[in-house]
Amino acid sequence: MAESSEQLELFSAPSAELPDYRIRESARARHVSIKVHLNGQVEVVVPNGFDHSQVPELLHRRRDWLWRSQLRLAHQTAGLTDAHFDEKPEQIEVRSRHQTWQVSYQPASTRTLAMTQSAPQTLLLRGPVDDSAACADLLRQWLSRKARAEFAPWLRELSFVVNLPFSRISIRGQKTRWASCSSNKNISLNYKLLFLPPELVHYVFVHELCHTVHMNHSAAFWKLVEEKQPGHRRFRDEIRDGWQYVPRWVED
Repeated sequence: MAESSEQLELFSAPSAELPDYRIRESARARHVSIKVHLNGQVEVVVPNGFDHSQVPELLHRRRDWLWRSQLRLAHQTAGLTDAHFDEKPEQIEVRSRHQTWQVSYQPASTRTLAMTQSAPQTLLLRGPVDDSAACADLLRQWLSRKARAEFAPWLRELSFVVNLPFSRISIRGQKTRWASCSSNKNISLNYKLLFLPPELVHYVFVHELCHTVHMNHSAAFWKLVEEKQPGHRRFRDEIRDGWQYVPRWVED
C-alpha cells in the first residue's frame, strides 16, 4: 500500500478569493500600482479614467504576491501596540525631539473642527470630533507645521557643520520617501520624520545633503556620506524599519 502522510503546513496556501480592496484614482499615476498597507488593506492606484472592471483580473495575476505581502506585514506588525492603530490618538510621540504630546477631544455643536494648544505639549480638538478622518487631517496639518519649525533650523545648522549648502527646504507627507533632494539643491522632508529617533533623522539629513553633490547612489555618494557621518551604515540599515515608528492615523 502506498505510503500516505498528514502534513501541518507552516502557512496556508493563498485563497482563490481576492482580498478586500479599494481603488483610488490619481492624476499623477501613469500605470496601475498595488499597495498593501500596514493594516492589511489592499489599495489599487489607477490613472484617471482607468477601467475599474480590469482591476480584479490584475489582482488575480498578483494573487501570490498579495498573499506573501500580507503574511510579511502580519509578521512585522505583530509586535506593534494597539495604540499604533488608533484612529484618534491620545498621545503623539515626537521621538525626534524627545517630546510626548497629549491629545484631547471635546465634542461641540460647531460645524468646523478646530485645534488649539491648550497647555504645554497638549492639543485640544473641539467640534465634530466623531469624524476620525477630519481629526487625523487636522493633526497631520499640525505635524507639517511642527516639522517645519523643528527641522528647518536643524537642517541649516547641520548644513553649515558638514559644509554642504542647500537651497530651499519644503515639508510634505510623502507615502514612500523620507526625504528627497532636487538637482537645484532643494530638499523636501517628510513630516513623518518627527516620529523617528533623532539619530535616524540626522542620518536622513546627512543623506540628502550629500545628494547636493551626487544626485545618485554611486560609490562616490556613499563615500561622502561616510565622510560626513562615520559609521552611517548602522543607520542606513535601521531606517528600513523606520515605518514602524509612524502611527497608522498619520497615513492619509
